[in-house]
Order: sequence, then structure tokens, then C-alpha cells
Amino acid sequence: MQLRMKKILAGFFDIIEFFVSSSAIAILIYLFVTQPHQVNGNSMYPNLHDGEFLLTDKLTYKLRNPQRGDVVIFTAPPQANCPTGLNCDFIKRIVAMPGERIKVEKGQIFINGNKIIEPYENLVKGTSGGFSGSSFLAEGVEKIIPEDQYIVMGDNRPGSSDSRDWGPISKSAIVGKAWLRYWPPNMVGVIAFQPAKIGN
Repeated sequence: MQLRMKKILAGFFDIIEFFVSSSAIAILIYLFVTQPHQVNGNSMYPNLHDGEFLLTDKLTYKLRNPQRGDVVIFTAPPQANCPTGLNCDFIKRIVAMPGERIKVEKGQIFINGNKIIEPYENLVKGTSGGFSGSSFLAEGVEKIIPEDQYIVMGDNRPGSSDSRDWGPISKSAIVGKAWLRYWPPNMVGVIAFQPAKIGN
């Protein structure tokens, strides 16, 4: 009887150990490797849709800096007027890099005096029409981006609150890079990197 009780207790402690170890691993992955996020709103339409669920890669930017064209998740800046008490995370695309000069003019983005060529541009304009500058990036006014800061915009430019309104974001505000769409099932897949280019 005593031997049987010891086996039962040993089995019980094995189960507890398994769940504690699994929970610890899950917490470490959540903190340092990947994290789920939900797309809220249509600012990234048509490339990302409202209600979709993504996994965010939190490791890549510990090894390298963000690149132009990356879709990033970041903590909303105070100027974005996130509701009090909420830790809002936004999802946008990096358009301009630290140290560059940027200007929005007649629905076009210019970096260091040259038009930026975005592979998703026709989709954006074909579905939503043109766009213009706003509070921070006023139409036709060139700004210099500070070091360690990035200009981010939604792909759906006319329907996005972004750096045109509230300015650049710091690298420290970036949670990670959008990596994998896992919901809905018919849209499961890696979020492809779409490099933007600077041209005339």
C-alpha cells in the first residue's frame, strides 16, 4: 500500500514538473522569441485585414536593425491618443530610416529627394485612392529623421493614423517584426518581406 502511494505521488509530481517546465518555456518564448497580436482596423489593408491574428518575431531586431519595408508591431506613442489604461500596440510598415530626409507630396513619398518605390503601392492606391501629408509630415515639407527613429505608415495610406500624424517611432518602442499569420485558416502563411526601393 505504501509503495503504491509512493508511485502515485511520484506520478503526480512528474505531472506538476511537466506543467511547470512547459509554463516556464512558454513564458520565455513569449518574452523573448514570439508573441501573438491581432490586427485591429484597416490601416494595413489590403495586405493585412481587420481581425487577423499574427505571430510577432521578437528576436530578429536583437540581432539586426529594422529595414525599410518591414511590417512592425510597436507600442503606440503618446501622441497617438491611445485610450487611457491600455497598452496599445500598432502595426505599420517602415517607410523611412534614421538620418534620411522624407517628404510627402501629391500622394508620393520622397526619400532624400527621390521617390520611394513600394511593391504594394498599386494595391494601396487602387483600393483607397490618394493620400497626403498630415500634422507631422505636412504636405510638401521635408523632415529629417533622428537617429534610432523610424517613419512608419499603414499600407492603406488614406485610412491610417501613422507617422504622418504623430512623427517617428524609436527603435526601443518596436516590439518585433510581423512574422506569421495564423488566423483565419485560409490565410495562414509567413508574411513576406516586400523591400521598398528608392528611385527617381
